Amino acid sequence: MSATPGFFAPRTVLVGAQMLFVAFGALVLMPLLTGLDPSVALFTAGVGTLLFQCITGFSIPVFLASSFVFIAPISHGVQAWGLPATMGALMVTAVVYVVLAALVRWRGPGFLHVLMPPVVTGPIIMVIGLSLAPTAVNMAMGMDGTGQETLFPYGRALTVSMVSLVTTLLVATLAKGFFRLLPIMVGVLCGYFSALMLGMVDFAVVTERAWLAPPQFVLPTFEWQAIVFMVPVALAPAIEHVGDVLAISNVTGRDYVRKPGLHRTLLGDGVASMGAAMVGGPPNTTYSEVTGAVMLTRVFDPRVMVWAAVFAIVLSFLSRFGGLLQSIPAPVMGGILILMFGSIASVGMNTLIKARVDLARQRNLVIVATTLVFGIGGMVISGGGFTLQGISLCGVLAVVLNLLLPGRDPVATDLRQEQAVVDDLIEHTRSKARSKD
Repeated sequence: MSATPGFFAPRTVLVGAQMLFVAFGALVLMPLLTGLDPSVALFTAGVGTLLFQCITGFSIPVFLASSFVFIAPISHGVQAWGLPATMGALMVTAVVYVVLAALVRWRGPGFLHVLMPPVVTGPIIMVIGLSLAPTAVNMAMGMDGTGQETLFPYGRALTVSMVSLVTTLLVATLAKGFFRLLPIMVGVLCGYFSALMLGMVDFAVVTERAWLAPPQFVLPTFEWQAIVFMVPVALAPAIEHVGDVLAISNVTGRDYVRKPGLHRTLLGDGVASMGAAMVGGPPNTTYSEVTGAVMLTRVFDPRVMVWAAVFAIVLSFLSRFGGLLQSIPAPVMGGILILMFGSIASVGMNTLIKARVDLARQRNLVIVATTLVFGIGGMVISGGGFTLQGISLCGVLAVVLNLLLPGRDPVATDLRQEQAVVDDLIEHTRSKARSKD
């Protein structure tokens, strides 16, 4: 223990700043896409990470920030019921995490596998990515996410979005060392510079702000229609959470599913998301980008994440910095999101492949096919003020079909299948890193 740097040691502080740097691109893109304040997202990411670390006993080197799973639900919620009601619904959704944590403690971690095996999680993850594809393409062509309003001329927008996309692709595939963990950040910087050269950046949102100011917090209100719509979305980030905990366990060589326990990590994630919704921030999730940085740097000390959280909170009070983030033109984000949303869909596909889900079996085919078409096709079930669509509908549908259709295989009561998928991904990443370095 004597060789471990202290909390205030320069190395610990520096690595903490690097961890925030790695997470930063995805952290701020999500609120920018949904119309939330990126300064609030920075604040809630920092506070959420601190809450998570307290609940898990400062034992896991993870950083929590904006969850992309909630992009479409938040966008729909804000449009249908307003931002305060959407935040209230997100608070209730975070309570589902707490309930899941209690069930996992009671029934064991395998409870989540029984409820959501790969035949369920795979198509849900694919829907998350594919259903957002039109948003990315519309933004890349100079429109808003819905495609109903033109923000920039097509030619200039396409030029900027392709600069962002190509830069992100090149960094993701060709960069070496720590630099390869920053494809989103580098893509944003290059795209922003090209947009600046083409006169597409409006600095009014920056200059009209004070240098220092608290984030623009929003208090929640509660409407039952928004709550019913949002609550089923909790299934998708729960899937993501389990994968991230297994991944960081693999990287560090420690079984976090057992100690501090998956129930405590789920509880920490839920409390962090609840706190975020209380002030108008997006729900939090553990970041796989940071897990990659931990694997590369071999720094397993959770205290570096505390420093990353502190830096995020400090940045949230730099009002002009938040304005600078909001000045990023839509085509810059659109180019990057083409790759990001496609990557999410690919993860879902890979989940089916690595878990060896046999789609020649009619039962499995029915679950996957129906879930995909409902999600991508935009199926809506509504009546009497009740609405279920998108990820909410797909999550409920896939779980119910898996539980009710006959011929279900004997289900393992542990996370061996999920662990095998994560192990394969981690080993592939390590092999790729060794070949580049």
